[in-house]
Amino acid sequence: MIDALRKQFNESFTQEKYEAYKQAVAGAAGEAPLFRLAETPVFIPAYFKEKVLRACEDLIDTITRPDFLSASEGAIPSHLQFAGDPGYCPLLIFDFGVCRDEQGTLSPQLIEMQGFPSLYCFQIAQAEACRKVFEIPPGLDNYIGVSKEEYIQLLNKTILDGADPAETILLDYKPQDQKTRVDFTATKKYLGIDAVCVTDLKQEGKGLYYLKEGKKQKISRIYNRLIFDEFFAMKIPCVDLRQDLEVSWVDHPNWFCRISKYSLPFITSDFVPDTRFVSDLKNIPEDLQNYVLKPLYSYAGMGVVIDVTKEDLEKIKDPENWILQKKVHYHPAIITPDIPAKCEIRMMLIWESPDKRPRVVHNLARISKGKMIGVRYNADFSWVGSSTCFFE
Repeated sequence: MIDALRKQFNESFTQEKYEAYKQAVAGAAGEAPLFRLAETPVFIPAYFKEKVLRACEDLIDTITRPDFLSASEGAIPSHLQFAGDPGYCPLLIFDFGVCRDEQGTLSPQLIEMQGFPSLYCFQIAQAEACRKVFEIPPGLDNYIGVSKEEYIQLLNKTILDGADPAETILLDYKPQDQKTRVDFTATKKYLGIDAVCVTDLKQEGKGLYYLKEGKKQKISRIYNRLIFDEFFAMKIPCVDLRQDLEVSWVDHPNWFCRISKYSLPFITSDFVPDTRFVSDLKNIPEDLQNYVLKPLYSYAGMGVVIDVTKEDLEKIKDPENWILQKKVHYHPAIITPDIPAKCEIRMMLIWESPDKRPRVVHNLARISKGKMIGVRYNADFSWVGSSTCFFE
């Protein structure tokens, strides 16, 4: 997106560099990722950085409103209500598409926001490998407002919150089989936290433990990477973690619902497309081709209807659990050796405590040439996949 740097990068790119980059990522993270790495980082000009940070502040204004907790209670279905909600969400992510505004200038548009962790530790490794292999010029940084060392310290403070790493677990279902496993490995490297399967947890009174090398290991803090709605649908027996237990969470599962697609209709911003609950529609818009239909409780694009029809809306049985959102038109802003690519930028935030304001600290990018962002839509392309942004 910075024209001169894009031209320079493309002209100096070789397949050998790309292979060296993949090896450097695997070395820095502790293993190779199971998802595709894009051949290029994303170079963000200063004017776009200013816009995307302004967009983040608009969203932060909403989630730090005094009435946000009460207003977002309706976002949490009864089967996803967990005890011990701390009243704030330490790790937040905001996803923006790179689009053009009415003046033809590149501008971010919100795609989704989540009270759920992203690849906070893997991105350290990916950015480090980018710098090592691709010789990123001075004056560009992947971190925002912090150094690498400060970022790692913040992660330790936020995720552990003073807990013993031995008593802290990264929770998922079959973590060894997850496509994001490389981040679990990086988390172990940087924070000393083991990844544990939810089915391995055991309960004694209000306490939790698991067997580590045949011995009971107490759990006092959970770094949650499990999407409980999807897990509960599988009906797999395990400890009921919704009850009052002697553990703390980061992020607490309630916030996966609180900060989600449910929040979008309440936000007013130049960077947030018009969004309405289907249950609030007085009339079906005539220009449905300009909208996308999304279920509130889904992940990774599952259930999204791109080409919406009147019949799609009429057959919905739970309209309060669906949103109709004005389509965001990604602009193919990244020049590649064949066709230009689209980009989605995930801004990664840390909210240190309820009396402080969340702040943007890092990012990741996803580069795409398919109809949607995601592996299944980009299988036949190169210069697509996971990346990181370097901001001017």
